[in-house]
Amino acid sequence: MVVVFTLLVLSVILVNGSTDAPNAISTCITTRSLSPSAAIILAAVCNFAGSALMALLNTNVACTVYSMVELSSTKEIALASLVAGMSAVVIWAITTWFFGIPTSESHALLAGLSGAVFASSMSIESINLNQWTLVLAGLFLSTLPTLIIARLVYALLLKLFYNCDRRRTIKYFMRTQRLSAAWSAFLHGAQDSQKFMGVFMLGLSITRGELSKDSFDIPIYIVLSCSAIMTLGTLVGGRRIIKKVGMDMVELDALGGTAADMASSAVIFICTLFGIPVSTTHSKASAMMGVGASSKKGTNKKIISEMLLAWLLTFPICAAIGFLLFRIITQTL
Repeated sequence: MVVVFTLLVLSVILVNGSTDAPNAISTCITTRSLSPSAAIILAAVCNFAGSALMALLNTNVACTVYSMVELSSTKEIALASLVAGMSAVVIWAITTWFFGIPTSESHALLAGLSGAVFASSMSIESINLNQWTLVLAGLFLSTLPTLIIARLVYALLLKLFYNCDRRRTIKYFMRTQRLSAAWSAFLHGAQDSQKFMGVFMLGLSITRGELSKDSFDIPIYIVLSCSAIMTLGTLVGGRRIIKKVGMDMVELDALGGTAADMASSAVIFICTLFGIPVSTTHSKASAMMGVGASSKKGTNKKIISEMLLAWLLTFPICAAIGFLLFRIITQTL
């Protein structure tokens, strides 16, 4: 069971790198500031840097995930809960990737894990509702406020550069956007990898028989392993999601892309500092929607409705999958 759990964690991190990470640099693709290949390489490098550096400096997000649930004192049951929760993420991620719909593996992880742990105890007390308030706060902050901030930033940039030559302005922002996209990818690594490191630490603590919420220290080999696997996932996959978000959902110029990057990065950075789990997918897509709604070309409402539906279904479906998988796993033990 320990081997299965470890493989599942690494698999989910790989999937996260190939589906969530591309959202961080999707604006670069939209504005043609970088080619898809160059953008993916940029995302991979910055993901690794953000994941490794932030895990060494600030583990607030990992601590939040680590204390999300109260696992069973029985080692087999606790590991079965983790395996069921991680399996739910894989199933949901592959399903949504097939349709090219960007969803949050972070939310899938928390929902699947909560559903599995609830199945193990059949008590709501096994789920730390105080920590779930942080998750819901992150869900709120990454959507409507990010959308509004992006619109305001875009309007401010338009006003500041209104009298400037349009071609020179766009060329300038095509250069600056490469930096803003790199920062977005860095923050994705800093935020998302910690969630899976937190689950990794849960499994490690269970196998050692020392599950404690009083102290938290991530070993360097886990930091580097998770960072490397996420980077590999970014390099291997991601083009399908990039096309949906970066090319089909909305058309942006370099100025609009920079505004979206600035808004989403600000929200993700603040949430990371305060240990609030937030979705890079939600934040970047919402920022792009905000800018797109302010531009003449607008947004693709069909794709947006598909994404919103997938976002809403992530919590109940992943919780249900985690619940059912735990039942199946325990029946076979």
